[in-house]
Parts: sequence; structure tokens; C-alpha cells
Amino acid sequence: MTDDLRLRPVLDADLPLFFAHQLDAEANWMAAFGPVDPADRVAFDAHWRRVRADRAVVSRTVLVGGEVVGHVNAFPADGRIEVSYWIDPRRWGRGYATAALAALLGEVPLRPVHARVAKDNRASLAVLRKCGFVVTGEDRGYAHGRGAEVEEWILELSGPGPGTGLTRAGTTLAG
Repeated sequence: MTDDLRLRPVLDADLPLFFAHQLDAEANWMAAFGPVDPADRVAFDAHWRRVRADRAVVSRTVLVGGEVVGHVNAFPADGRIEVSYWIDPRRWGRGYATAALAALLGEVPLRPVHARVAKDNRASLAVLRKCGFVVTGEDRGYAHGRGAEVEEWILELSGPGPGTGLTRAGTTLAG
């Protein structure tokens, strides 16, 4: 049930939980394009310092019933807006990624928005499709989570997405 899911800005207290989520081997394999070394706390902390200092990034903690279950982000990449999300693997299959991404898209009015997903990550592809993304291309790249090159889908959301209101151009990432 996702009725009690909400987003809020990332707090320092969230980071140890995000790090613990990142240590899950299955989650790293599924995400594929994660950190070089998920256990490297120094690199993790440096990454989150950069993310939180960058005003162009919209980064939110995902809460369910007041408990941190993951994070969702919108960020500039190669001149486009991309989204990513990471949900505690113990919470997979409950609709949290879909609800969190839909909520984030409501905060980010710029369109189009892009995403990338390993072709065999059917769960993440389903999340993106439920939020209105469509496959627009393919790519291949080295995935640290798998130690190999991986084929991926490139997706785009052109319209407002589920429950996100109107699309605006010429504003900051978060409106």
C-alpha cells in the first residue's frame, strides 16, 4: 500500500540508510549502473555531497509510514533531465518505486525527462512505463554492478506523467 508514501528533502540522517541499501548485492546487480564499489563509504559520501550541493538536482528521500525506504532523483545529464531511484530491496514489489517516481515527476515540471534501465531489469522498466515513460532507444555500456557490458533501454517521458499537472519549459528543474 502506497497511501502513506511521501517524499522529503534528503537529510544527513538518511545517508547511513541509503548506504546500507546500496550494499545489497542483488540490488546492485539489478541496477547494473551503480557505484564502482558499493562498499566504499568515502566515495558514497563524496557522491552525496556533490548531489546535495548541486542546485540543479532534485533529490528526495522516500518515506513510508515515516520510515526511510529509499531515494529518488532528477538530475541533468548530457543536456537532458534524467531520473533514478533506489528502494530498499526488502521493500521491493510494493509499488514504492512507482509511487515515489510519480511524486517526483510532480515536483519536476520540465519535459522531456529521460531514464535508462538494463534491458533485463523488468521491474524497473515496469515502474517507468507505469509513470508514462516510453522506450525511445537502446544503448550499451559497462555496468559496475555486473562487471560487464550491459544492454539498456533509453526511455522518455514527454507529457506530464501520472498526476503531475502541466508541463512547463524555461524554469528551474524543480519549477
